[in-house]
Amino acid sequence: MKFNIRATTMNYCDDVLKRNNVTVLGEGNTTLLLAHGFGCDQNVWRFLFPYVKDDYKVILFDYVGSGKSDISQFKPQKYNTLEGYAEDIIDICEALSLNNVTLIGHSVSSIIGLLASIKKPEHFAKLVMVCPSPCFLNYPPDYFGGFDEADLHELLSLMDKNYIGWAEYLAPLVMGVNNSETLIGELSGSFCSTDPVIAKSFAKATFFSDHRANLHHAKHPTLIFQSENDALAAKSIGEYIHNEIPCSSLEVIEAEGHCLHMTHPELISSLLIKYINEK
Repeated sequence: MKFNIRATTMNYCDDVLKRNNVTVLGEGNTTLLLAHGFGCDQNVWRFLFPYVKDDYKVILFDYVGSGKSDISQFKPQKYNTLEGYAEDIIDICEALSLNNVTLIGHSVSSIIGLLASIKKPEHFAKLVMVCPSPCFLNYPPDYFGGFDEADLHELLSLMDKNYIGWAEYLAPLVMGVNNSETLIGELSGSFCSTDPVIAKSFAKATFFSDHRANLHHAKHPTLIFQSENDALAAKSIGEYIHNEIPCSSLEVIEAEGHCLHMTHPELISSLLIKYINEK
């Protein structure tokens, strides 16, 4: 029996692109792969996109269960850890034959991107982490991720009891209570549009994981954007990551909230472009 290897490869690529609703924009020589955070989709990058669209190839995607991804491809045993999401980033890179990519990850995607870059370093050139956290749990006296385990279990319990109430509680916490009500409402709506079962699975993988040990294994230069006032990831977390990743730089932004790419895209983009162009 003969197999059509080219057709098989094309089918695999098509499946990956459909599964993660991959969008490719621009024709620059440098490629930016933008990875959204928990409860969001690729649409959140529209604030940053105008600043990079003319000079870079920009690749957007949705994690399975988010946005317009193929929800039928959700596999609980795969996506109960962040490594499963990292596999999808690798799949996208391989489907599009990407190398020397600058991966820009928001929040948990900073760590998902780190895991992908450690496993398949040949696909990446630089990493950019927007409000990252390697571990949201407190492990006193040496590490304070921001939350006690009981607090996170209570948050997950609220998802089961009142999903809309959970979204309305979490959105201002993430966006920053003093930021635009429109943005807060948009984030709450994004949370609500995600399938509750998948959202809870992703929440568990996000908030109960501990990837501090992976920071030492970073193989690429890394830029960390840290908000001065972030209810989910304090400034000390950004400083911790900076100290742990061998070749990293830290930019602390005078801002409130966990979504700097949405609240301060002009400032973020100028620092981002400067970083990308550094040799």
